[in-house]
Amino acid sequence: MPAGWGAKLDEASTNTEIAAIPPVAWPDVDSMEYPKGSPNDNAAYVLGSILGILAGVLDVKAGDLLLTALFVLGCTMFLGALRPDRPWRWTLTVAVFVPLVQSLAYLFLTQKPYPAQIYESLLGFLTGIAGAYGGSFLRRGAKELLRK
Repeated sequence: MPAGWGAKLDEASTNTEIAAIPPVAWPDVDSMEYPKGSPNDNAAYVLGSILGILAGVLDVKAGDLLLTALFVLGCTMFLGALRPDRPWRWTLTVAVFVPLVQSLAYLFLTQKPYPAQIYESLLGFLTGIAGAYGGSFLRRGAKELLRK
């Protein structure tokens, strides 16, 4: 060792002992209940259904899957930020109407989409998941940051 390092080794030593970590009390999963729905949830479900029908009509009229996917993303992000509890429900509420409206258009309208477009409309679930969870995390993050 270079000169003088041995003496400084004892001075700069750190404590390497690990403090005992107290045991974690895990909650009883069987007794946990989901919070009851509020009247605002009913209005949000109606809004989600209307937005889902609009997304389906947009998909039928425009025929552009990317535009429909972005619309579903925006709608589910809005609903996820509006009601951040259990965001998966907004994906189901909005995205289920896209293939449903696409199928109804195939059966009843004179302008028939290709059958592949009906299967492609199921991809709205992927952007719906990203939007709903993104909106939920955005709302929870903002709530945490703005908490006093």
